[in-house]
Amino acid sequence: MENANQTVSVTEFILLGLSAHPKLEKTFFVLILLMYLVILLGNGVLILVTALDSRLHTPMYFFLGNLSFLDICYTTSSVPLILDSFLTPRKTVSFSACVMQMFLSFAMGATECVLLGMMAFDRYVAICNPLRYPVVMSKAAYVPMAAGSWAAGSAASMVQTSLAMRLPFCGNNIINHFTCEILAVLKLACADISINVISMGVTNVIFLGVPVLFIFVSYIFILATILRIPSAEGRKKAFSTCSAHFAVVVVFYGTILFMYGKPKSKDPLGADKQDVSDKLTSLFYGVVTPMLNPIIYSLRNKDVKAAVRDLVSQKCFTQ
Repeated sequence: MENANQTVSVTEFILLGLSAHPKLEKTFFVLILLMYLVILLGNGVLILVTALDSRLHTPMYFFLGNLSFLDICYTTSSVPLILDSFLTPRKTVSFSACVMQMFLSFAMGATECVLLGMMAFDRYVAICNPLRYPVVMSKAAYVPMAAGSWAAGSAASMVQTSLAMRLPFCGNNIINHFTCEILAVLKLACADISINVISMGVTNVIFLGVPVLFIFVSYIFILATILRIPSAEGRKKAFSTCSAHFAVVVVFYGTILFMYGKPKSKDPLGADKQDVSDKLTSLFYGVVTPMLNPIIYSLRNKDVKAAVRDLVSQKCFTQ
């Protein structure tokens, strides 16, 4: 009888989330909901102005529009599920819904890594080779670059999700997370996951390590070029064109480094507290970065601020 029970396939998962801290759930429901609304509004406005304002029809703002759309997709793939889990006593999600959420969140994360690298290349060409910028970053170049970012992220996610779903899930179905995070799901498999771990490691090197190295090298050349500009005003103007992207990169990768680079507690009580801390850090990583991106670009970019003001003025005028 025991063996028969162990071979029953899992049809749904239970998301543990903050079940052990019900008082926190109501607080975080309000907080996450407000942040999600800011994400939709901020990134929605950026998409709108980059599409409607002819002054922003350049490669940099095309990439920015893609980044904003990506952030909306990334948060929408997980935040509604998180909000629902905060209010529902039984926090279950079907197997198929878990697979879809896992695919979308992984695809969006991988795509953002590649897209930030493409944006770094755009800034490198604009500052280090300004005369060749119209040729190198023509529409025939930057549209395939953006499309390639989406295709690469989706392909990587398809591979990882397919490998995960080939595993048998026949025992514990409780995911110690807010969402169907792929590493948390792999821990529930009742089979060897060494191939998944190796594949995930290779994917992390390609989609995290390579873009970080590319961005780092690009900014070394950018900094060297800026320092060679004779006038202080020229240096300030050159730096302002890439400061917003640099800030977004620092926030994005800095949060990842904080999440996975901090030491693990060996004390049982400390481990329990750290488990809650890790889940909250992961939760806020999923909403803080997409919320900050439009704020950073709005504050650091005169063209975006002017476009937003014009959009608001036109709206008020038509009313």
